[in-house]
Amino acid sequence: MDTQFEIKAAPPHGASPSVWRDNSETILFVIMAVGLIVAPFFTYPLFLMEAMCFALFACAFNLLIGYVGLLSFGHALYFGWGAYLSAYAAKSWGLTPELAILTGTATAALCGVVAGSLAIRRQGIYFAMITLALAQMMYFFALQVKLTGGEDGIQAVPRGFLFGLIDLRNEAAMYVVVLAIFLAGFLFIYRIIHSPFGEVLKAIRENEPRAISLGYKTERYKLIAFVLSATLAGLAGSTKAIVVQLASLTDVNWPMSGEVVLMTLVGGLGTIFGPIVGSFVILVMQYKLSVVGEWVLVIQGAIFVACVLLFRRGVIGEIAAKLRIKL
Repeated sequence: MDTQFEIKAAPPHGASPSVWRDNSETILFVIMAVGLIVAPFFTYPLFLMEAMCFALFACAFNLLIGYVGLLSFGHALYFGWGAYLSAYAAKSWGLTPELAILTGTATAALCGVVAGSLAIRRQGIYFAMITLALAQMMYFFALQVKLTGGEDGIQAVPRGFLFGLIDLRNEAAMYVVVLAIFLAGFLFIYRIIHSPFGEVLKAIRENEPRAISLGYKTERYKLIAFVLSATLAGLAGSTKAIVVQLASLTDVNWPMSGEVVLMTLVGGLGTIFGPIVGSFVILVMQYKLSVVGEWVLVIQGAIFVACVLLFRRGVIGEIAAKLRIKL
């Protein structure tokens, strides 16, 4: 079953050990929410919105690999096609942003049902290779069909008016919407993990034959988890397309799948806050090191190797282990 860290380190000044022990995740969530609320006063809102979209994407991926033990090399499929259908619905169909995002999310969920039904029949590297193959098939499909705009993608996506009332061309309004979507997605994942359903997923991760012997239909549980992960990845991609007003082949290509793996591992696999930290670390690195061009990939690779060797549980995983708390 999943590792539980008991708090033995000293609590923050002014907080009793029992209060900190029982409410550590709540306290950290409040700190994160407050930090994101005030962050636009200190840095670019557009960067923060994009980072939150990738953070939700990483959290969705972590739900699958961190709590079910299924490594998908093709999660860009759901992120990218969610972005495409959201952008297309907003630009070509003239749908309002909330309906466009729902369209992209529903598309990702449908793709998740189809891909998951095929992939969960295998385990380990075979599962990973099937997800990668399906993702690459959809990448080449995106390259050919007119709907996606080919190599040009779908550009100049209108943000529109949320519910016909709120003008999302206003950066502050757009930021509030993205923050609300991110926090809602995070809380939904948190609820899944801490529900009886989530406990079954952890049991499958630790010892699937034993879970089967207890009477659980593990393939059904894995498929549901796969579809939930794909749906949330699609929500992240759909929101990103509205934020940056662009959906392109970059969103659906295999390096995007690798990037979300990197975000999750750097932050901390199987931790609730790890993927968020990892996504912000990777994006800050990309923006700050953009001046070095292609060398940013080399630097990312070096940092990934260093994390694997020195921080095997990721940044948040190591902090949690050192402080003996659950993050």
